[in-house]
Amino acid sequence: QVQLVESGGGLVQPGGSLKLSCIASGFTLDYFTMGWFHQAPGKEREGVSCIRDSDGTQYYVDRVKGRFTISRDNSKNAVYLQMNNLKPEDTGVYYCAVVRPNQSGCHKGEFGSWGQGTQVTVSS
Repeated sequence: QVQLVESGGGLVQPGGSLKLSCIASGFTLDYFTMGWFHQAPGKEREGVSCIRDSDGTQYYVDRVKGRFTISRDNSKNAVYLQMNNLKPEDTGVYYCAVVRPNQSGCHKGEFGSWGQGTQVTVSS
């Protein structure tokens, strides 16, 4: 059974940093493309970053480039999202997700299992 458990969210001031963690179970993470998604209050869930299974290539949505870094530790079956220089518009729930079997892209529709999310609030 696939399970994804996020942690690391919290309240931070603008310009601060947080590191989100996602611990996976029920599958071997290094064989699957993983992603982080953000859902702001009242808005749809959108992709933030993705790391490909095949070669570890990382993708970022433009608004977080240079501020967020996705990484994974296959030995811990975990994926992380380091978030620096946080802005109020980064507020929302962050979800970790894994693609469906035989999928390898970073499009939202390719992701089939999701964590419960972790709340990030950026406010002074």
